[in-house]
Amino acid sequence: MQDLKRLNTLYSPLLMRYLLFPIQVLYTIIALVLFVAFMFLIFPFVVVASFFGKVKGGNYIYILCQFWADVLLPILGIFHKNIFETPHDRNKQYVFVVNHISYMDIPIILKAVRKQHFRILGKSETSKIPVFGFIYKNATVMVERGSAANRAKSVRQLKSVIKRKISVVIFPEGTFNETHQPLKEFYDGAFRIAIETQTPIKPILFLDTYNRLNYKSIFSLTPGKSRAVYLDEINVDGLTMKDVSLLKEKTFKLMEEKLIAYKASWIK
Repeated sequence: MQDLKRLNTLYSPLLMRYLLFPIQVLYTIIALVLFVAFMFLIFPFVVVASFFGKVKGGNYIYILCQFWADVLLPILGIFHKNIFETPHDRNKQYVFVVNHISYMDIPIILKAVRKQHFRILGKSETSKIPVFGFIYKNATVMVERGSAANRAKSVRQLKSVIKRKISVVIFPEGTFNETHQPLKEFYDGAFRIAIETQTPIKPILFLDTYNRLNYKSIFSLTPGKSRAVYLDEINVDGLTMKDVSLLKEKTFKLMEEKLIAYKASWIK
């Protein structure tokens, strides 16, 4: 009898996984169809907005993309909530730094950062995707990591964006965190830009994107909750380039401690 119970405990989750997999595949296919349909729906408006220039046109494009996220995510059963540990001043410019754990991070940024203008630092390779690439290119500051000259150009563009009273969103880990640690090691870029432009760092944690869409497979997409946690801003007044490592370490430790406190699911 005990052996039977042990076998049931062992095989029941595996059986349920196999039974649910076809449903998950169907759900993912429906999600992709809706994603493409909404993309084509807003595309003509994005083309028109692009004629208004990088600043005004880019702001319009983000409004369109946020509309896309507002409609599509609830249809897919993904419901987002922002959690503010301290009051957030939307009238200020920030260098938002966000942990990177999922393909869902970009759509959730559109839900997390609201009622203020911002630009995302994104990979240039994504701009090569037909139709979506056009939207992406006109809405982000792109970086080509393999080229030092292009990286420097991206930094100049980010500084220019901040000078125009627009915040920037950067994933300081650079790529997906594929470990079971709270975070991967940070790059210097976000912290250099914050110090050079004297713009405060505002850390945001994505707690559920790993569960909504795992980086391992597109067929891991699931409905459920989505939470973004706004942490306290980190002031950079008076800091110099000699303080980049100190600022990076301070931000890393704060985000790491909070991810552990919120019991992020990928941490083992």
